[in-house]
Amino acid sequence: MDDEIQLIGDGDGLAVIGRPAAVERFLASEGLLSLSRDFGLPRLGPLLRRGAGVAQAGSGIAACAGRWVKLTEESARLVKEHGLMDSGTPGVSYAMVGQPGVIKSWLQVAKGPGSFLTNPAVLSGAAGIMAQLARQHEMNEIKSRLATIDKKVDDVLRGQKYAEVARVVGAGFDIDSAMTVRERTDRVDAITWSTVQGRTHTITDALGWTLLRLDAVAARVEGATGKIGDLARTAEQAASDVRELLVVLAHCLGLQDALDVLRLDRVLDESPDDLDGHRLALSADRRKWRERISRETGHLMARMEAAADAADSHVLLHATTSRAVVGSVNRVALAVDDFHRSLGLDHERQAWEATRWWDAARDPGQLKNAAAEVGRSPLVRAGVAGLGVGAAVLLKAKKTG
Repeated sequence: MDDEIQLIGDGDGLAVIGRPAAVERFLASEGLLSLSRDFGLPRLGPLLRRGAGVAQAGSGIAACAGRWVKLTEESARLVKEHGLMDSGTPGVSYAMVGQPGVIKSWLQVAKGPGSFLTNPAVLSGAAGIMAQLARQHEMNEIKSRLATIDKKVDDVLRGQKYAEVARVVGAGFDIDSAMTVRERTDRVDAITWSTVQGRTHTITDALGWTLLRLDAVAARVEGATGKIGDLARTAEQAASDVRELLVVLAHCLGLQDALDVLRLDRVLDESPDDLDGHRLALSADRRKWRERISRETGHLMARMEAAADAADSHVLLHATTSRAVVGSVNRVALAVDDFHRSLGLDHERQAWEATRWWDAARDPGQLKNAAAEVGRSPLVRAGVAGLGVGAAVLLKAKKTG
């Protein structure tokens, strides 16, 4: 059936496979064609030749085209609304699509034989390619984010005094070179792989160091419990440090994604029977790193928000300094949220708004904090209270005038 479409889902993306025209019509009908990219279906050919009785599957692949799209709200709706069958390959589901115009929806699970996607070798290889495409998509998201940062990534990396980060520069050169070879030859040979396989520890060491530095920044902010001026200087320095550390973190994660792509290529070429195991192990490792990153950045933001709250409760005597602290906290929040978006993590925060002096003057808590700061003298407390009353009178006169 020329209009038959086959779908594969793995939780990160959706592959659409079938006759080229049918694939494009399906994606266009769902508004996903412009968001899709070539699946690289011919890469499954060598894997099929290693097995027995796969001639029919091979001919089916040769006649088809495939495109992949990142799982978004729209593409996820297709999977959720109509459902995909468990394929027997860990983490992978699939479905058949009928003829448009014959059924209400394109998506219709096929209950009978006939799909070459039921071949375990094809599904395993397809799942490996989908994992690579998801990593490449994230790499592009990270690169787009880094491109918006005024200071060059290399400048940030070279500016670090720590060996763990300095080695990342050299690792990046080797990994970029290997990715170039892969793009031009469509494979990762033994020589190319030998130049990068030892770089995994370079990247993980730098990732671990960067997360420890973020924790140290959070500790400095939490420890700045003295004067508001000290808190403002600590928050300002934290905003600068966090921005640079997130650059290092994003760059390392992009290189880690590239290493995953290269490793899966090598396994696909040399040990296809082990592909599922490697794919699942890399996914588990990726998930653990992102969970740790989410915890560390969440801890950091909790400390920063506590600092903003502390500064904003002393507006009467420190209006300008309090606003500076809130501004630093908002810059950190913006950088963290932008970083999270590039990783597909959802941690949107509302920007802090500094309390206006006139509003603070009518706040009993603000008046109490101001009185506590300037002294315990009844005369001083009365003066601060009078300041609040006077401000309230002026404000009322302004509204009625």
